[in-house]
Amino acid sequence: MTGRPGHTPVLLTQVLTFLRPIPDGLYLDCTVGTGGHAEAILETSGPTGRLVGLDRDPEVLPLVRERLARFGPRVRLLHADYRALGAVAEAEGLEAWDGVLFDLGLSSVQLDDPARGFAFRHAGPLDMRMDRAGGGPTAADLLRSLPERELAGILREYGEERWARRIARRIVAARAALPFTRTDQLAEVVAGAIPRRAWPRRIHPATRTFQALRIAVNRELEGLAEALAAGLAGLRPGGRIVVIAFHSLEDRVVKHALRSNPAVTVLTKKPVTPGPEEVAANPRARSAKLRAARRAEG
Repeated sequence: MTGRPGHTPVLLTQVLTFLRPIPDGLYLDCTVGTGGHAEAILETSGPTGRLVGLDRDPEVLPLVRERLARFGPRVRLLHADYRALGAVAEAEGLEAWDGVLFDLGLSSVQLDDPARGFAFRHAGPLDMRMDRAGGGPTAADLLRSLPERELAGILREYGEERWARRIARRIVAARAALPFTRTDQLAEVVAGAIPRRAWPRRIHPATRTFQALRIAVNRELEGLAEALAAGLAGLRPGGRIVVIAFHSLEDRVVKHALRSNPAVTVLTKKPVTPGPEEVAANPRARSAKLRAARRAEG
């Protein structure tokens, strides 16, 4: 089932190369998603390797549970936020592990479901919450309530959007007449706010705005450094950590967390990125950056 259409794990070969799963090893997949990486780790570490998979989105867990059912007791799946990894590990009695993986991107299931509001290819409600059962404000709530200056700050900081002030101004003007509730509404206003000559070549002009709102809604950067520290702290001697980030803000946090930890050796001098063949087969892999490190022996 590894790599089946719609569920293609990003940088799979590289993940396995750096993680080096072995029989009897214990591995944590802190963002298990639809289980592509987890499945490959379990296959490679067979017949006795074990995996604990976490995900903050309860809606993907039935899918991954079905996908990994053949591994039986070798796999345990938890509805948990990786940012609480330290507390989760303590509650579950996980004292040390041989490898830990963080794949910080969205899954295809999340992106392709219009009802989730993560993308604008198909019209849907402006939700963007990774855990809809957990409550919290939606993207529509933020767009309705945030002052123009604060909204511009989110777009600039989380989306690295050069037209942040102009986009925020257009959104605030537009919401006075028609509250934002759908992805296509927002995409249209954002595209209209950016001069046509300045539209990016490879992505839709609203891409950075959607990224920024998603990060804000889910508070994705809050606690990431602490989660990485917990993942590193639990590694056995010789254990490995692999992290895949999809935008520069995340990658910056990952780079600092690995390089500043004296207990590990960084295995990637530069981030590993997908080759042209993988990008052609899976365009969503385009922005992926992988970094890895190994805990010292003894």
